Amino acid sequence: MLLALPVLLPLATAIALLLLPHRPRVLRWVAFAGALGLLAAAIALLVRVEAHGIHVLQVASWPAPFGITLVADLFSALMLVMVGIIGVAITGESFAGVDPRREALGYHPLILVLLMGVSGAFLTGDIFNLYVWYEVMLIASFVLMSLHRTRAQLHAAFTYVGLNLLASAFLLTAIGLLYGQAGTLNLADLARAWPERRTPALDAVLSMLFLTAFGIKAGLFPLFFWLPASYHTPPAAVSALLAGLLTKVGVYSMIRVFTLLFPDPGAGLYTLIVWMSATTMVVGLLGALGQRDFRRVLSFNLVGHIGYITVGLALWSPAGLAASIFYLLHHMLVITTLFLVSGLFLRQRRTTDLAALGGLFQTQPVVAYLAMVPVFSLAGVPPLSGFIAKLAVVGALLNADRYWVAAVALAVSLLTVVSMARLWDEAVWKPAPPHPSQPKLGAAIVTPIVFLVGLTLGLTVAAGPVYEVSRRAAEQLLDPRGYIRSVLGEEPSRVAR
Repeated sequence: MLLALPVLLPLATAIALLLLPHRPRVLRWVAFAGALGLLAAAIALLVRVEAHGIHVLQVASWPAPFGITLVADLFSALMLVMVGIIGVAITGESFAGVDPRREALGYHPLILVLLMGVSGAFLTGDIFNLYVWYEVMLIASFVLMSLHRTRAQLHAAFTYVGLNLLASAFLLTAIGLLYGQAGTLNLADLARAWPERRTPALDAVLSMLFLTAFGIKAGLFPLFFWLPASYHTPPAAVSALLAGLLTKVGVYSMIRVFTLLFPDPGAGLYTLIVWMSATTMVVGLLGALGQRDFRRVLSFNLVGHIGYITVGLALWSPAGLAASIFYLLHHMLVITTLFLVSGLFLRQRRTTDLAALGGLFQTQPVVAYLAMVPVFSLAGVPPLSGFIAKLAVVGALLNADRYWVAAVALAVSLLTVVSMARLWDEAVWKPAPPHPSQPKLGAAIVTPIVFLVGLTLGLTVAAGPVYEVSRRAAEQLLDPRGYIRSVLGEEPSRVAR
């Protein structure tokens, strides 16, 4: 039952929110309680997986591969904890106030539905259900982006949904071809049966379809352009939720599916991923340097740093994949925090244009110091978690003799420092331009940022143990016999490794 709670709790909370009378304070507390419950269930599940190994639930006792299967290994359990953390921060931010029009149109239940969809994607043991959870996330995120329906939000929402529907079409096509050849959609059963049923031509077609679908979802070059066009228009809390979770589901899916179905590290597929990752790093950070809006700078930084995560998959080594997982955890925290920081400027200045910002360090130094942590962690300034994550990625690249990619990663790190230093100077350090008096930032809007900054510092202090868990998660992914055995209850002797 514990394995189903990360899906059932947000679903039950969303239903309760729809049935409750429209009293904003009650709705906020119920949504926050649902997110807290999700976080508690995710932590309990991680503890159980850590102590007892991979945890499997066959829904309604239908045996795999015939029924719906939920699976939690270390990788998915870690990701679920991050979903809970981000859910708590975003629902907690609502206590600072939500536009009444959005609140009346279902803002709180939509957030819980989105959390349910992300949790389902991380837990599913069936590739078709992965597609279903993508559609749940897409519907919830599209409505969240377009609530209140300003012209800019509608344009961004339709760009977002159009490209993501295209990704879903690629994914559904790949799933159909895979089922036609393998006769199963259960991921463990596919990993067991696919080595005998694959053909080189079909392997190439499927890998490109999956790479295109997941590349669009994750924001990889050249498939990323929908992201910077979309994430700067919704309210800051919605942008933070999307930035922290949705692209990471694309990365998670890529790692999960490729390690199970395409385990040949010498394949041209992984060379292509290396090139796409390196180009994503460069293009994302060059785009960030050309922006003059706080949230657009963050959107392009989000794209660039996806490349650091996906390059570890292409290395096909425990060190490379562990570095990717650790980087993923770090990035989910800091990018969510920074989008919430952008909400501080929206509250005070009604804009995130850098020309209109400044003066935060002089007027509210405590808030400025809080903002300093995610800004310089994303830049990779030692000793923060971003520096440790980048060091792990570059070390794995050097160990794999990918010297040119390591050089690109280091060069892009310098670009990130320049980008974040400029962001800090323009938004926080420089004297404030003349503007009408703005209210002080209250505790309700700052508390979620304090929570996430504390976790970022905690990740820095506990980097060793967290990296060790990431390394063991990487080993489970690269040798999926334990995953297959846990789901199917048999020795996967036919899996070629």
